[in-house]
Amino acid sequence: MKVVLFCGGLGTRLREYSETVPKPLVPVGYQPILVHLMRYYTYYGHNEFILCLGHRADLIREFFLSYDNAKFADVSIRSDGRHVDFHDELDDVKWTVSLVDTGISSNIGQRLRAVAPMLADDEMFLANYSDGLCDLVLPGFVDEFSATDAVAGFLSVRPAHSFHVVISGEDGGVEDLKSADQAGVWINGGFFVLRNEIFDYMRDGEDLVEEPFRRLVAKRRLFTRRHDGFWKSMDTYKDKVEFDTMLARADTPWMVWNNGRSKLPIPGR
Repeated sequence: MKVVLFCGGLGTRLREYSETVPKPLVPVGYQPILVHLMRYYTYYGHNEFILCLGHRADLIREFFLSYDNAKFADVSIRSDGRHVDFHDELDDVKWTVSLVDTGISSNIGQRLRAVAPMLADDEMFLANYSDGLCDLVLPGFVDEFSATDAVAGFLSVRPAHSFHVVISGEDGGVEDLKSADQAGVWINGGFFVLRNEIFDYMRDGEDLVEEPFRRLVAKRRLFTRRHDGFWKSMDTYKDKVEFDTMLARADTPWMVWNNGRSKLPIPGR
């Protein structure tokens, strides 16, 4: 199936890291989070990507026009500086990437509608916000969705951020206080599987999750899968630091292509 990646957001909460680099190109270790996500989909056999561009579309185009797996390989350089040997080159991944400018201020629904003609022959396709990684076994999720008559499906995950859910009475008395991950709260994790019929439920100018999904809820044709495994999004600079720390200690469950382990050396070993 084709994979639609929404890469046009402003990433305002990451501007303390960089005001120029679009969020999909913010690196986790030495590779952009976008490459980590694409390698995840490639591992499960999905090699055709449609990138919906917006903010700093020029940088994302430049990245792919100059992309070379060898940039991310381990290398040995002979002392004369004239010969380089590559080691563990990145699995020779072969992608077909379509880069589509879908507007700087467009919402997710508008971006998806903009690439609808490229999906006209597809019964189903995958989509992603492009700012999160997880260890979901993708084929199982797709199979569960396919067995239903739902038009859209998405992954539900527990909130990763540190806040508390407050249960209180009208008089202001607090009855309970629970951390978000223990309060039974589930949120949209941004991993979608969609039937082409989704476009019948979308109107011009609407976001994907708001009005179209509510129409599907009313018809009981919206599916979700609860995922208790690893999931993390890159919303803030703190999230980037946490991703880098996990990679440095080889704790990378999203790297399903490496059995969940980074190949980088662990500091101090």
